[in-house]
Amino acid sequence: MAEENQGQKTSARTAVVFGVGAAAGLGAALARCFAREGLRVFVAGRTEVKVKTVADEIERAGGKAEARVADVAREKEVIALLDEASHNASLDLVAYNVGNNLAAPLLELTPDSFETLWRQNALGGFLVGREAARRMLPQGHGTILFTGATASLKARPPFTGFASAKAALRALAQGMAREFGPQGIHVAHVVIDGVIEGDYARSRFPDFVKAKGEDGLLKPDEIADVYWALHTQPKSTWTHELDLRPFKETF
Repeated sequence: MAEENQGQKTSARTAVVFGVGAAAGLGAALARCFAREGLRVFVAGRTEVKVKTVADEIERAGGKAEARVADVAREKEVIALLDEASHNASLDLVAYNVGNNLAAPLLELTPDSFETLWRQNALGGFLVGREAARRMLPQGHGTILFTGATASLKARPPFTGFASAKAALRALAQGMAREFGPQGIHVAHVVIDGVIEGDYARSRFPDFVKAKGEDGLLKPDEIADVYWALHTQPKSTWTHELDLRPFKETF
């Protein structure tokens, strides 16, 4: 029976994407990309209708996907989901794509809002990263990818609270890469330096989107291709941190 289970574990490959929202967003693009590459994808987010929409789309396209509602700041929910994803399977890839922004001058930023930003970014990243590593280490392989932002590197008002949370996530990814890389686990942090093309940007900043013009925003599916390229890098050339921006974006 043990040999049979081991065979099942090596034949089934799974991925988990935390932070899936709208079908036009980055989380959904990551899930679609990983499914196209043959992984069974657990599509995780806080809104049932959104994760189910993405999972159903993947299934209709011939991929394998499971929709799961999960709050990354709740330890039991993270553990349960990663237990399910790694049951009789190789947990190959985990992407942490969580983190809502908040514009608030520092004097108007409440402790509750500051803590919420920290929980979504730093605490959630810690719980997901720790539990993913725990399941990948016995395998001797796996990839953990964290979505960062310009704020990971630069704190600018009125996004100081968001920046502090994203900087903490970056530090987490860096520490994990140094600790687990020599044990075969590839940990990378991707700085998204620009606005992602999608419903959120079009509805909130229509004039900005129009002004940017063709290829002026980051396209979710093309970002997803870069995440997959990180996952498939040979061990002799692993990247820890990568920044992505449209060619028109100043930096």
